[in-house]
Formats: sequence, structure tokens, C-alpha cells
Amino acid sequence: MTTDPTGPVEPADRPAAPARPQDATRAVFRRALRDTLVLLAVLAVLGVGVGALVAGMPGVWGALIAVGLALVFSGTTVVAMLRTLDASPNTMAAVVMGTWLAKVLVVIVVLALVRDMDFYSRGVLAGVLALGVIGSAVLDFRAVNGGRVPYVEPGATTR
Repeated sequence: MTTDPTGPVEPADRPAAPARPQDATRAVFRRALRDTLVLLAVLAVLGVGVGALVAGMPGVWGALIAVGLALVFSGTTVVAMLRTLDASPNTMAAVVMGTWLAKVLVVIVVLALVRDMDFYSRGVLAGVLALGVIGSAVLDFRAVNGGRVPYVEPGATTR
């Protein structure tokens, strides 16, 4: 009587089915969005605290405006990419460009509206906004760099 030295193959021992490239790409975008939201939540708490210590209530308002702008500026592209992942490249490019134009307009309009007002601290707004945008860009890079997106789809037919 002979036995198989490796033992029976259990479902947990079988290699997982290869992930579809879109699933891997979706995971990268979800990670980037999740990390950005966590960063902005932490930045909101720290920015409001530091803003209150540095400039009082105007510092709080500066931090809140900055976090809102950073959310609009950093989150819209990732959300647009997630929403159009299954669309054609032309549709994806059009949506990403449209959201980029919209977010730039929102940032310009908000900054123009609050330019002459004195209820917020400009220094706190600038500092928190810079940390939010640069931090989210670093997190996006980290998500893409660490993502395991295959170059080719296994079993796909060539043209």
C-alpha cells in the first residue's frame, strides 16, 4: 500500500485563481482612497488642534477649509477611476479630465470667495492644505507602487 507523501489536496491548499487585472486595479484604487480618507481624518483632528493653539478659532476654520479642499482635490480622481474602471479608455479619460477641471474650479472658487474674509487663518489653511495634498499624493504612489497588477491577463486571447 502506498500513500501520497503530500497528502490529499484540500481546497485551502490549492493555489488561488489568478486575480483579474481589473480586480487588482480596483484594489489599488480602493487602498489609495482608504489611505487618503484616513490621512485627511487624522489631518482634520491634528489641524484643528494645532490651528486652535496657533490662531484660535480662525485656525480651526482654516484647518477645516483646508481639509475640505484637500478631500475634493485628492479624492475626486480616485473615485472617478473607481467608477469608470470597467468603461472604455475614452470614457475613463473623459471622466478623469472632467473631474480634474471640476475640482480645479471648485478650489479656485472657494479660495476666491474666502480671499478677503478674515474668519480663518491663511497660514493654517495653507499648511494643512499642503500636507493634505502632498500626503495624499505620496499615499497614491505607495498604493500604485505596492499594487500587484498583472501586465497580462492569463488566458486572454491575443489580437
